[in-house]
Amino acid sequence: MITAGIDIGSISTKAAVIADSKLLGAKVIFTGYNAEQAGKTVYEDLLQELHLQPSAIQKTVATGYGRNSVKFADKTLTEIICHAAGAHFLNPPVRSIIDIGGQDSKAIVVDVNGNVGNFVMNDKCAAGTGRFLEVMARALEVDLENLGDLSLQADHPSKISSLCTVFAESEVISLIAKGENRANIIAGIHESIASRVFSMANRVGIVPPVVMTGGVAKNIGFVKALEKKLGITPTVSKYAQVNGAIGAADLAAGLK
Repeated sequence: MITAGIDIGSISTKAAVIADSKLLGAKVIFTGYNAEQAGKTVYEDLLQELHLQPSAIQKTVATGYGRNSVKFADKTLTEIICHAAGAHFLNPPVRSIIDIGGQDSKAIVVDVNGNVGNFVMNDKCAAGTGRFLEVMARALEVDLENLGDLSLQADHPSKISSLCTVFAESEVISLIAKGENRANIIAGIHESIASRVFSMANRVGIVPPVVMTGGVAKNIGFVKALEKKLGITPTVSKYAQVNGAIGAADLAAGLK
């Protein structure tokens, strides 16, 4: 059975295809202003790369904030369920997931079968999300993908006290004006977000093994900052950013 999953996030849209419990491929594109078109494009592009016709896909599940715009999906499911399923598919021993996407962050605890036991989600504020890092990168005039490596060069992380994106950006601009080392500022930003995510994780009762998913998982500086807070080394799969889409494709196999 060949199934597909589509995860439309605020910043990126992902697709994955699974055949008989084996991942055939996955793809990521920018969402842009048209979520419906992004879902179609990533799906069609991935099928083309895999040399598959749409008729070969037996079931499709959509997830993410833009899931309802995927008109050709057989079903829509929440990100929580799909991230749990995706993490279990990629790493069956996993018991906790920390997912940081563009507009929200989540901490999820799962059972031995990958079913959600408990979760907490921050979706009311940009702090602790990819959007927060995007704003900070712009203020620092640094490419978003370079934040992680640059922060590892820090010798004394700056103190970023505000959890509000607007006020934190003002703090960063003030630090830049004072001539503060850029690497130290970035490390301070990572520590600030890690503290917020750590507080969220404590509320749900994170237990190892822990995996980190979402686009921010590609930021090695943040992963290190979070590891320090948790006292646990989270596993980061090369498919971390497409974890939700993989989970959606896996769950599609169970549809009637």
